Amino acid sequence: MRVVALGATRGMGRSLTRLMAERGDRLFLLGRDPEELAKAARDLEIRAGNDLQIGSAHCDLEDPDGFTGALDRAAATLGGLDGVIVTAGIFATQEALEQDPAAARRLLEVDFVRTVEFCEEARRRLLTGGGGTLCVFSSVAGERGRKPVVLYGAAKAGLTRYLEGLDHKFRGQGLVTVCVKPGFVRTGMTAGLSAPPFAGEPDAVARQVLSAIDRGTPVIYVPGAWRWIMLMIRSLPRAVMRRVGF
Repeated sequence: MRVVALGATRGMGRSLTRLMAERGDRLFLLGRDPEELAKAARDLEIRAGNDLQIGSAHCDLEDPDGFTGALDRAAATLGGLDGVIVTAGIFATQEALEQDPAAARRLLEVDFVRTVEFCEEARRRLLTGGGGTLCVFSSVAGERGRKPVVLYGAAKAGLTRYLEGLDHKFRGQGLVTVCVKPGFVRTGMTAGLSAPPFAGEPDAVARQVLSAIDRGTPVIYVPGAWRWIMLMIRSLPRAVMRRVGF
């Protein structure tokens, strides 16, 4: 596959692109930090074990004016696109967001509005090329309104519904949408938070996601236990949800 990845310098994006490089996929990296992008690209070149260079370009979800140019450069370098992966996003605790309206606005814009705008640019490009895979990381936080993640969950709920709509409308035209719903995974984003017993490790979760990309699975919960956890949470009455703290 010829794949462009936004957010591949850390966390789940790094683990996923490493697996893809090792199996021979051609990659182009997008991100905010040129130095981190260069390091990630060199790491992937070593793992790929071939003579192909992995390109990169600046792309910041807070700067939508740069989306078109970044994807243009990726497509030109790869000779077309078969897939786009979006793992980039930001997180903050509900308490921090309630105390800082500017931070709350930034999170809502980045995790929903700007991510959707980037995906729309990617969608148009993939469909113009005959189709392809759009794999985007949402979150189980968007499954139900919950006290600890009111704002973050709202942004991810909107993103999940958007991806579901894309799948319904464009799957028949060749656009394969894969919505990844991670639960707790031990990455930099969750550093400092108390991990539950079923917390996932990035490499193991990345293998599950890559399998979903290959199969074209519309929705995947990772680690897999979160599918059943969220099934239970979705079934709880509203009165119960008001009393519990999760």
